[in-house]
Amino acid sequence: MPANVLILGIGNVLWADEGFGVRCVERLAGAHAFDDNVRLLDGGTQGLYLLPFLEEADILVVFDAVDYGLAPGTLKIVENDAVPQFLGAKKMSLHQTGFQDVIATARLMGYCPETLLLIGCQPQELEDYGGGLRDVVAAQIDPAIRVALGKLADLGVHARRGQGDQSLLADAAILRDAYESGRPDADAACRTGDARFFPAAD
Repeated sequence: MPANVLILGIGNVLWADEGFGVRCVERLAGAHAFDDNVRLLDGGTQGLYLLPFLEEADILVVFDAVDYGLAPGTLKIVENDAVPQFLGAKKMSLHQTGFQDVIATARLMGYCPETLLLIGCQPQELEDYGGGLRDVVAAQIDPAIRVALGKLADLGVHARRGQGDQSLLADAAILRDAYESGRPDADAACRTGDARFFPAAD
């Protein structure tokens, strides 16, 4: 029986490079199809709501923006036991459960996937509300996908060219092309805070 594989993109597309993981899964689903044992999921910032998906997976591949302290756009691959300590570039609020907490909970409950792979990209900008991926980060989407496909092939999981299952991705209105083409530019929409209410620090 083939292993169940979950390919997961996490992050918040509303906060610039925080959306890297989600955009990777979106691009992957648009160009590659898999057998039915492989699921592609936009995990967004769902936190503990992702646990049922982890329960079903033997292999978990995660795309994420991760603050490794490296140069913006740097890809870093982390595997298995080292994954939890690196997951999650930023918690957007006290109410958002970091994905490392999701992994810890899955382990505590006894159903964490046996094989973990994190493909993380060092963000350049996280503070631009409503902003899209910075060029240096967007340029790493295809390299990150190539890494994932190579690692999966090593595990006997192969993709084929063509559109994959997009049923677990975001609504079409927030996919990257629609989102970024319809977003006002920085002159038309202040996304970093109004100086009248957020004065510069002394």
